[in-house]
Amino acid sequence: MEKTRTIGILGVVHNNELRIQSGLTLELMRELILEFDPEVICGEVLPSSWEHYKQKPDDRGYWGEPPSEYYDLIFDLCAEQNIIFEPIDWVELDVWNDFDPFRNYEGQKREELEQQSEAFWQKQLQGSQEGSIPFNTPAFDEATRSKYEWLQSVDPEAHEFRWTTRHLIMTQRIKNAMKRHPNKKILCIAGADHNHVLHEQLGRDADIRIIYPLR
Repeated sequence: MEKTRTIGILGVVHNNELRIQSGLTLELMRELILEFDPEVICGEVLPSSWEHYKQKPDDRGYWGEPPSEYYDLIFDLCAEQNIIFEPIDWVELDVWNDFDPFRNYEGQKREELEQQSEAFWQKQLQGSQEGSIPFNTPAFDEATRSKYEWLQSVDPEAHEFRWTTRHLIMTQRIKNAMKRHPNKKILCIAGADHNHVLHEQLGRDADIRIIYPLR
């Protein structure tokens, strides 16, 4: 069966210091977006935040939502290049902290879990440099997959809320955007931890050709 729809995936990081340290700078992100030449960008932004931005573009909201790369690059680039923007994220901010995966642990045990989490992050960082685009590499994705399998074992309910449910909604919002914009070239931009899940879930549709990494 011929794949008739094209979707690219670009994993990013939300911290500018880490962007500079890793080489995944806003300048590189801009270059990659223009190179891919999307007609639609599906971004890790809450629909409510997108509506707020359109009404008050100078008000950056709260709690790091949307992430800084949208204000510093993506929103303006969409306006400049006439790219349609579709918000795809799902987070219930008022209860997010109630589903901390370490919520049931205190003292030394919690410290041990936090140390294990940091060890996974170091593996992710190591794998993030093993490709042409930082954080968009098989090694990073494998380390990330291992981290979230471990988090699931620590607290299955928190994992279901923060990870599984979130991705079901994000993926469906991407599919809904595809329905609204048939035959248009779409680029999905989200934190790099989401790369492998979006790739797997979108890849189940035999009609979709996924480009990941972008180069």
